[in-house]
Amino acid sequence: MSRLIKHESAGKLRTQLCKAVGLTLRELASKAQPDDAARDMAAFVALCLREIDATINESVAAWEKRDYWVKADRFRLEWQWAGHYSAVLTRALLDNNAALLPEQLLKIGARLQAVKLPLRNTVGEPWHGALQRLRDIAGSAPATRAN
Repeated sequence: MSRLIKHESAGKLRTQLCKAVGLTLRELASKAQPDDAARDMAAFVALCLREIDATINESVAAWEKRDYWVKADRFRLEWQWAGHYSAVLTRALLDNNAALLPEQLLKIGARLQAVKLPLRNTVGEPWHGALQRLRDIAGSAPATRAN
């Protein structure tokens, strides 16, 4: 039996998602007033960050198999911001807290400064309907209690 080669790795997906977030933030910065499209863009960023966070354990699994614990932990620490900002953006969007969004989006943009973006947006506008998707995901997620 031959080896299966996975062409869509977690790192490749993470790079694509980071570029999508960067392009979305660039489009969002050109908006003068916050509107439904701006909320969709912020929700798209939250969803992308959630996906980025989901790729982290897949990336470090190979290192942990080889007992590279320090490298795996450093990588987790390097990317833990994605899950945090995803949760903050999700909560702000679901609570209609528009005042919190610009500050958080600026912090996310600062984290993604090293990402090389294309001059033009070639992916279209994938954020359409993202707020509703975020609400659907948040509604289907089990409720958590603070202890």
